[in-house]
Amino acid sequence: MVSEKKPKSLVFLLEQNGFSPNKELTTLKIIMLHEMRYYIFLDFPKGEALGETGIPLHKDRKGIHTLDEDEVKAILKKQFEKEKVDIFSFWTA
Repeated sequence: MVSEKKPKSLVFLLEQNGFSPNKELTTLKIIMLHEMRYYIFLDFPKGEALGETGIPLHKDRKGIHTLDEDEVKAILKKQFEKEKVDIFSFWTA
């Protein structure tokens, strides 16, 4: 979709789902704006990584699965390098 729509940037958000029974459902949300529409891609854990992107999960000192913001940003930049898309974290944009 990024190749097709050619957005100038993508914003990602790392979320911890507090409603999950084990409170360790970490998700990645990627948001793309194109022609006044938002497109949202969600990626959920599957084992020790996210199921679609393959971005690895890490356990914090309490054993809760998390994502490293800098690592996610670097992986997304590399993934969309050809499209020359700027990648921003929701919290630091």
